Amino acid sequence: MSKFIYKLERKFGKYAIPNLMLYVVIVQAVGYIITYTKPELLFYLSLNPAAIITGQVWRLVTWVLVPEQYMNLFMAIISLYCFYSLGRALERALGSFYLNLFFLSGCIFSVIGAFIMTGIATGALMISTDLGMWQVLQLLAEGGLSLYAMYYLNLSLILAFAICFPDARFYVFFVIQIPAKVLGIIYACLQAATVIFAFVDGFASGLITLVAVGASLLNVILFFLWTKRSRFKSPKEIKRQREYKVKMKRASAVSRHKCAICGQTNESNPDLQFRYCSKCEGNYEYCSEHLFTHEHVTK
Repeated sequence: MSKFIYKLERKFGKYAIPNLMLYVVIVQAVGYIITYTKPELLFYLSLNPAAIITGQVWRLVTWVLVPEQYMNLFMAIISLYCFYSLGRALERALGSFYLNLFFLSGCIFSVIGAFIMTGIATGALMISTDLGMWQVLQLLAEGGLSLYAMYYLNLSLILAFAICFPDARFYVFFVIQIPAKVLGIIYACLQAATVIFAFVDGFASGLITLVAVGASLLNVILFFLWTKRSRFKSPKEIKRQREYKVKMKRASAVSRHKCAICGQTNESNPDLQFRYCSKCEGNYEYCSEHLFTHEHVTK
């Protein structure tokens, strides 16, 4: 699997969108603005497979605009900043192409999961009622059945971060420190409990919830557990590489040639030529204007 992804990266890596999470956060911010100003519009943007089948194909894309849940402005800003930070950390560890592929696959799995859920709901309604399949789809389309896909997509982002940076610390309520691996385990347990309670409510409900959770977990398994862990860069390695680039940039900015008389360098005046004087004792370099006019240095 890792070899296949490596080949994809070599072939399509140049098309990867750098800083992808910035654009995702901007799209989500637009979704929150719609939530606060025109919430009824979200009904026509959500991921509703029944409505897609009946012709509303734009929902295949516009569902990304729909926030995972309603929250006040302050919490929305905190949430967007949190997921932007997680995405940037993953991009630094994996590379732009890998994060693009991870997010794209998450979207695809969410759409597939939503269609499977709709199929389960359609079958359950056809069994419990005398309606035909098309009548049931029309009912689900009008009723607004949709998968809260961004919730599960964001969940996969948190689990991915926990796998890459298990020892990173999250501050809950800005005070309590929780390691990322513990937070990942808590999220996984909560989703398992959600599936169990859904099955208690009914087999169809449990199956729908299982598909929703499974779609997000499949994305994590496919791109993090089936690939080489050696690809990931630890925070210390990322910091070391960043400091190395800064040092190299500073070193390249140091002037290679400097006149011992006037102080001009090859950067301040690229047209000048510099030479060492063979009659001076020591390594003294002069520009072309002072090479033959300076006083020789003797010890």
